[in-house]
Amino acid sequence: MPTVLVVDDSAVDRRLVSGLLAKCKEVEVVTAASGEEAWEALDRWQPAVIVTDLVMPGMSGLELVSRVAQRYPSIPIILMTGKGSEETAVAALKAGAASYVPKSVLHQHLVDTVQDVLAMVRARQSQARLMGCLQRGAFQFTLENDANLIPSLINYVQSVVASVGLCDEANVIRISIALEEALRNAMFHGNLELTSQQREGDPVEYQRLVEERSRSEPYTSRILHVMVEITPQMGRFVIRDQGPGFDPSSLPDPTAPENLEKVSGRGLLLMRTFMDEVHFNEVGNEVILIKRGCNAGAGACGGSARAPAEEG
Repeated sequence: MPTVLVVDDSAVDRRLVSGLLAKCKEVEVVTAASGEEAWEALDRWQPAVIVTDLVMPGMSGLELVSRVAQRYPSIPIILMTGKGSEETAVAALKAGAASYVPKSVLHQHLVDTVQDVLAMVRARQSQARLMGCLQRGAFQFTLENDANLIPSLINYVQSVVASVGLCDEANVIRISIALEEALRNAMFHGNLELTSQQREGDPVEYQRLVEERSRSEPYTSRILHVMVEITPQMGRFVIRDQGPGFDPSSLPDPTAPENLEKVSGRGLLLMRTFMDEVHFNEVGNEVILIKRGCNAGAGACGGSARAPAEEG
């Protein structure tokens, strides 16, 4: 049974997070009251995932992320962010964290985020040896508006990215998370034309709208075009939906303090941080994500938060 390590100096928050994760019957939850305690116990607990607060006395969440990324790169870290920690959160994502959940929406999103990251870890481990001989991968998919297809596609991309040696274990997970966000944005916001305001509203009503539009025209006939090319030097991921598009220049900066706590900007921030380049076409219905190989230049492994540029 995989172990999830929760790190927070607040006993109240540790109990809250542990209680939420207790809903995941397939995981064991352990806790640490400080970054130092978590660091010293890593070899003993061998967690599959770490969930950590950012602002803690002594060893901060950012320092914990940096240390784990260097010594235990295969352990993904999920940040719990709060108001006032926005700049630190962005720095931690650049340093190696795999995802984040604002503390204001832990009840709605923490369990799903942990389960998604765990699923990526399991898939990566099970396929690592199978694809060991692959040197180059290029493929194209057309996906219906069925979110259940996304994990299977992500799993395949994971195996190809790792097999060709594009990047290390930690960045395989980070690429997968960025790609998942791009696919979900294209499917839900593009093809199904669901707004960010609807997503941030009642989750039950949002799911009802997803199911309704998945069965209704013109939405149900739309598809996603996904093109992927991966070599040891570069990964190029192109996702195009059949929705009406949007004005890419109107995108808010997700790293701005007033936007980091919004669920709607989370996907864009993760894409920008985990990929080296993110480009939208002029119509706004296609995004190109580029990840350079770890041996392609200094700093390539960590990604960079570059602003989207228009690409025709």
